[in-house]
Amino acid sequence: MNVDELLSYQPEKPAVSSANASANKRTNDASIAYTAGLPKRAKRPILDDVPVQSNSSSISNANLASLSRDERDRLLQMLEQESSTDELDETSLKRMLSQLEKRISKNQEMRIKYPDHPEKFMDSEIELNDAVQELHAIATQSDLYHVLVNMNGISLLMSLLTHENTDISIAVISLIQELTDVDTLTESEQQATFLIDALAEQQIVSLLVQNMDRLDENVKEEADGIHNSLAIVENMTEFRPSLCVDACKQGLLACLLKRLKIKSPFNSIRLYCSELMSILLQNHDENRQMLGELEGIDILLQQLAYYKRHDPQTSEEFEYMENLFSCLCSSIMFPSNRQRFLKGEGPHLMNIMLKERKASRNGALKTLDFAMTGIEGKDNCQKIVDILGLRTLFPLFMKPPKGNKRSGETRAENEERVISCIASLIRNCTGSNRQRVLNKFTENDHEKVDRLMELHFDYFQRVQAANNNIERDEDEEEDEDEKYFGRLDAGLFTLQLIDYILIEIASSTTSIPSIRQRVLQILNLRNSSPDMIKTIVREYANNLGNTKKPNGIDHTSTDGTSNGHSDDSHKQYLLDLIEKF
Repeated sequence: MNVDELLSYQPEKPAVSSANASANKRTNDASIAYTAGLPKRAKRPILDDVPVQSNSSSISNANLASLSRDERDRLLQMLEQESSTDELDETSLKRMLSQLEKRISKNQEMRIKYPDHPEKFMDSEIELNDAVQELHAIATQSDLYHVLVNMNGISLLMSLLTHENTDISIAVISLIQELTDVDTLTESEQQATFLIDALAEQQIVSLLVQNMDRLDENVKEEADGIHNSLAIVENMTEFRPSLCVDACKQGLLACLLKRLKIKSPFNSIRLYCSELMSILLQNHDENRQMLGELEGIDILLQQLAYYKRHDPQTSEEFEYMENLFSCLCSSIMFPSNRQRFLKGEGPHLMNIMLKERKASRNGALKTLDFAMTGIEGKDNCQKIVDILGLRTLFPLFMKPPKGNKRSGETRAENEERVISCIASLIRNCTGSNRQRVLNKFTENDHEKVDRLMELHFDYFQRVQAANNNIERDEDEEEDEDEKYFGRLDAGLFTLQLIDYILIEIASSTTSIPSIRQRVLQILNLRNSSPDMIKTIVREYANNLGNTKKPNGIDHTSTDGTSNGHSDDSHKQYLLDLIEKF
């Protein structure tokens, strides 16, 4: 036997009984019949996937012949869709937009013709929805955005945002959200500019606001539509921050406040509304002013009031609470809103939150810091004293609240905020209220003076270390302002506030002699000199109105208008205190 015969050798197959043969035949027939009953794959006919015997062609022809006309049409449509998944080009996009325009016209015609018979125009709306879904392919090719704009595609989509069928408008919103996705926009800035310009020109925010008013967030599909609407605005403002003001002018801020005002359990829509509002208020005084005029301060306080005695149940709800505090802090940076905060019993609510020691405690302390700052915060400072808020703030001065891992706040930040609040009280309180503040430093054998001096030496060491680092890096090109800002961030600003408090309580005309004696006594014990404090406050006075606090509040409004003084007069006031000290 040669090699070829050896390789081709096969053992004899055992004979198959007639019973087994008939069983195999039944099995094959059953499998063929079962296969024929399955729906056909879009990619290829299922009969081509499996090798069959010579008589399979007649079987497959019989199976195809058994399909109804509708089933054959559906199969052809699936095959056409499969072939259309090729890469989108300019020509095919123009065809899709042309088809969309035709289907919009047909749907409008059918709705006008049969206004009271939905079954008559339902098919046209299904076709219209399919045409919108096809356009999702553009999101994968941002280089064709200019075609979408030039072919009037944006106008067509905007016309569908107000469609009577909310399913159509929700489908369009989903498409636009995908088109404006930040990752997609950053692929081609030029193409993204075409798209954002066209959307802004069509006043898309106004249309989204109108559409959201008719959507019910308790219905999942409509809640998704609201969420995507907010995402569109966020995407656009992230790409072009200047759109924040235009968005609020088109009714977005009023819409967000309206949704927050609704009495309903916490949900993702409320979270997104608070997050977007925080973005809109962050750097825009026009929006802060508008929020105050829309009674937004009262709405924010009402929403936060729940958390004075309740902690958020989830991390998402905690984020929602933090967003509300962020919105409140941003809004009261606008001077006139501090009076609205006062009228809305804001100081009283924050004081309760500080006493209750719930999760809202840190946010309340931060809000008070913003509300009491500057001459505009004078009335809030007086109010804090009137409602016995000193009993709440000074224990925090002695022992600052712990930070919060979820919000990223630290004990050191809370310590700086308490110091800022105490400085604002001394700066803004007058008459008997000012005397009540000064008297707090004499309690328990001047323990608060001791604490103040302890803070002075602590922050002085931090600033000295920062100064040494700046001198070590002197070779790097950095102007004096940048160096000064670096020192402020390292703790100089808080040190200035501490030393300002020391000079005020020790040298002003209303000061208590025993306080001055205690300050000088501690300086002697630490082998230190009053000149060190004078130098810090003198630098502070010379820079009034020229710098900003690390938290973004202008020094002019924070420190330059103490007790009604202008920058120049307050500077002279501080220099006089230095001489007395």
